[in-house]
Amino acid sequence: MTFQLNLHDIQGNVTRAYGRFSFPFARYFFFQIRKPEAGRSFVDAVRRQVTTSARWPEEADKPTCTVNIAFTFMGLYWLEVPDRTLRGMPDVFISGMRARASVLGDRNPAKTEADDPKWDKDWDDTWKNNRKDGSGGKEDVHILVTLNAQPDTGDAAPDTPEFLARMKQPHPDLEARTEWLKSLTNDGIVLIEKNGKSGKDPFQAASAVFDDFGGLHLPTPREHFGFTDGISDPVFKGQYPPKQEKEAVKGRGKRMGGDWEPLEAGEFVLGHTGESQELPPTAMPPEFMQNSTFMAYRKLHQNVGSFDEVVAEEAAHYADIMDVDAFEARETILAKMCGRWSDGVPLAVVPDFADWLAFGQKGGWLDKDGRFRKDPEAWGKNIAYIRTPDASDFRYADDMAGFKCPGGAHVRRMNTRDYLDPLNAFGVDPETGAQPENRTATHALNKRRRILRRGLPYGPPASDHRDDKTEQGVIMMIMCVDLFRQFEFVQQQWVQYGLDFHQGNNTCPMLGRHDEHTRHMIPSNPKSGKPPYMMTKLKTFVECRGGDYFFVPSMIALRMIAMGIVDPT
Repeated sequence: MTFQLNLHDIQGNVTRAYGRFSFPFARYFFFQIRKPEAGRSFVDAVRRQVTTSARWPEEADKPTCTVNIAFTFMGLYWLEVPDRTLRGMPDVFISGMRARASVLGDRNPAKTEADDPKWDKDWDDTWKNNRKDGSGGKEDVHILVTLNAQPDTGDAAPDTPEFLARMKQPHPDLEARTEWLKSLTNDGIVLIEKNGKSGKDPFQAASAVFDDFGGLHLPTPREHFGFTDGISDPVFKGQYPPKQEKEAVKGRGKRMGGDWEPLEAGEFVLGHTGESQELPPTAMPPEFMQNSTFMAYRKLHQNVGSFDEVVAEEAAHYADIMDVDAFEARETILAKMCGRWSDGVPLAVVPDFADWLAFGQKGGWLDKDGRFRKDPEAWGKNIAYIRTPDASDFRYADDMAGFKCPGGAHVRRMNTRDYLDPLNAFGVDPETGAQPENRTATHALNKRRRILRRGLPYGPPASDHRDDKTEQGVIMMIMCVDLFRQFEFVQQQWVQYGLDFHQGNNTCPMLGRHDEHTRHMIPSNPKSGKPPYMMTKLKTFVECRGGDYFFVPSMIALRMIAMGIVDPT
């Protein structure tokens, strides 16, 4: 019997990463409740427009602009959700993200907050005083409303020159929805207009990173360091129709017994069994939590200038040691940091530079010199590739030594796949460089650490000048049922620490703090005759600019909140 979710009761951003569904523009609004009745009236107005996970029969049935809503713990408190329900919420959600800063690596874990009182000096004004001791809640963020919009392509037929030429502008409904949200505010529900570097923006704007392709400005799947992103997001039961799930699950579900299966829905949606075959803990009443989830909202600033400087210096050294040209050295360094080539091709599938060039040229997005072709056809072919199972269907059990993909690479840390299977064996044949392979390795020790990644980049297009001071980065919205077991575990143990990957204290080369540990090891197959390479000059390339933990209610829970009838008995 096919497992089914009540998709009409689940908010749409839980089952869909909107950016993958042609919604390249977003605005994130933060509200503060000053009068509970006004807050409930606001929720009632917004819930009537919320986009659910109900399936779109055809492309034409997609909304032009989606609407979704979430609440901090203090937001639920101000909406007068009963104390018994609030006490049943998870501890980390009650504490909020600021209180977890040392766990997450947002401040130096070797220092107390008293020793480093200005650790959050670069946070946006929206977040500086949020949940801060002594503020009395006057500066807290209570509600997050997210808008995601399609481009304004008018009546142009898909993939025509006119259609592509109009991709750079958001649909007018994005502005209309913005004005509608503003119209709902009053002295009892206030829009927090302290976003961005200036601290004066009414919302946090975000969009795909646009680039020039033959005179057309088109949204790319890349972030500001130049990596193709958001490829292997988890697939769980009930998320897709059976026919679509059969393909989508490859590389994005769990490998058990040699086959790909979707993850249990209860890892991402409350009220359903998870991979432990148990229901995740919920507050009373059960109806309030059913089909809801939790979210970590994080604004992550990218130091593009420092990143480019370090990569250039390391690539020059690598080129000299490995006797390769500058272009190969740079692309290899980038790939070995990330675990994928810059176009999204995984190292686990195509580990060698020459093979990668041939792969991209055959695919139609790389030119004869290995550069990305700047024309709409190449843009379309690369996007089509990363949406196929070919970009996600790979494993690590045949690469325990990290000759293909280094053990400490970013994608290997974020999704360990079958790497942690206890039956995997380390060891290398000194003559052939061959490694032992466990062909039955499973995702058993990985499947309870998966997270859904939502959100979009923010900042200028790829063609603009960017340095450390430029306002650019990624709005990371991470969804799961257990913030501690899933998000915080990955962030602390796999991003900010390296022992599970035999990396000691070395952190993720892209997301990790590098004020203490600045190394990233790139192993080398003995049969190549070349030495391993140690990157030693890493800097902290990604810095948090604020955020908090949010509860993403079901449609039923939203109605209960709006009516003020959450009854824990």
